[in-house]
Amino acid sequence: MTTQLRARLSEILQAGEVSGLHAVAAVRGGQTLLEYYGTGEDFAWGDSLGVVEFGPETLHDVRSVTKSVTALLYGIAHGEGLVPPSAEPLLRGFPQYPDLAADPRRARLTVEHALTMSLGVEWREDLPYNSPANAEIAMELAPDRYRYILERPIIEPPGARWTYCGGATALLGRLIADGTGQSLPQYGQAVLFEPLGIDNFGWMTGADGVASAASGLRLAPRDLARLGELMLAEGAWDGQQIVPEEWIRTMLQPRLQTSWGAQFGYHWYIESIEGHRLVAGMGNGGQRLFVLPDLDLTVAITAGNYDDPDQWRTPLRVLERIILPAMA
Repeated sequence: MTTQLRARLSEILQAGEVSGLHAVAAVRGGQTLLEYYGTGEDFAWGDSLGVVEFGPETLHDVRSVTKSVTALLYGIAHGEGLVPPSAEPLLRGFPQYPDLAADPRRARLTVEHALTMSLGVEWREDLPYNSPANAEIAMELAPDRYRYILERPIIEPPGARWTYCGGATALLGRLIADGTGQSLPQYGQAVLFEPLGIDNFGWMTGADGVASAASGLRLAPRDLARLGELMLAEGAWDGQQIVPEEWIRTMLQPRLQTSWGAQFGYHWYIESIEGHRLVAGMGNGGQRLFVLPDLDLTVAITAGNYDDPDQWRTPLRVLERIILPAMA
């Protein structure tokens, strides 16, 4: 099967149908089906790294797949009793803003609204990420990122609708850091990466030195796939329950519909593809972690099509045209 997959990938690469593809790691039942490493210009956030020859140890931005990893960390901290449960009022975790908590409309916000990106506040990330009009960039430029998020104008009741919001993830990151007494990279290394045998990762920080819960993680593709394997095993690894099984199930329960039709749980997307349930973490440029439980399959993809409106095509073609046909 591995030879078949490599041949199909080579064919599609030569046809120019997966532009910007940097790497693929596909694992089924613990066995690596396909590993591919290409060459191309890459970036760490907005900083060009030049043309990179990718390999098994090369770290790559996973961008907003970081959000899904932050949800895993929230679940671990929740299992340890270190962060608030989903039903708890969100502003109780931010006592430094009593003026915001005094607003009855904001007092209705719960942790669940952050987990499901349904805060009901004005938040636009559909603008270029080099524009201060983009809410995530504005958040990074604000003197206090958490106040910036929590005092955004309210435009609808919380929980009514999903709106893509890196600010929601930043709030979760702060709750984790406050509850554990560690930065996200420190906590992530101790409770997630180290137990999985991942010793090489990066986690970029904003100007305030805070690690970005929304988009800062850098991983090698094979290690990204390992997170998918952890999901398939419902949070268990080498006989150790790393993420509570109940949290995995709760996290992957569809709650709201996204603007393009996928379902959204707690910072993970849930779709169906060719009759298979698909759970995914997704990031700008074509970064993907695909998990297909009924096939016992996880596929990690990195690419360099940042801010390209068609960036979704390359990872989807890898999955639909290369991987899935070999699963029959």
